[in-house]
Amino acid sequence: MLAVVALAGCASTPATPERAAIVAEPGRCTAQRFEVYFPEAEARLTDAARQTLGATAAQLQGCTIQKVTVIGLADGSGTPAANQTLSEQRAVAVTKALEAQGWPAPAFDVEAAGAQGAIQADGSTAPMRRRTEVLVEVAPQ
Repeated sequence: MLAVVALAGCASTPATPERAAIVAEPGRCTAQRFEVYFPEAEARLTDAARQTLGATAAQLQGCTIQKVTVIGLADGSGTPAANQTLSEQRAVAVTKALEAQGWPAPAFDVEAAGAQGAIQADGSTAPMRRRTEVLVEVAPQ
């Protein structure tokens, strides 16, 4: 008799839901931050940079792009004026590439920091500053 009660108890216990049904997948339309790197003293997009931009655009397809902040940076190897100009050119290059992929032009906030912060305490330059930082605010459509 005890065995029958035990089996009846097991039969009425609902099956455990699969992990996939419990764990919600993160939303695709979430804020993104990525960097686009450039060769020294250049503002042209490399193939790797174009791939980064294309992958991000594909990931955000179907999302409403609300605001895009593009900040151009430069290392400290040139004059302050040259670094400012270069960082502006880098920001514009990334902005134009994103616009060409259909991103809305009014959503862009383009900034240039030049070499500000590129010289380290020991006097060396920070070569990883040869980039733009891109911050994208999105929402579901």
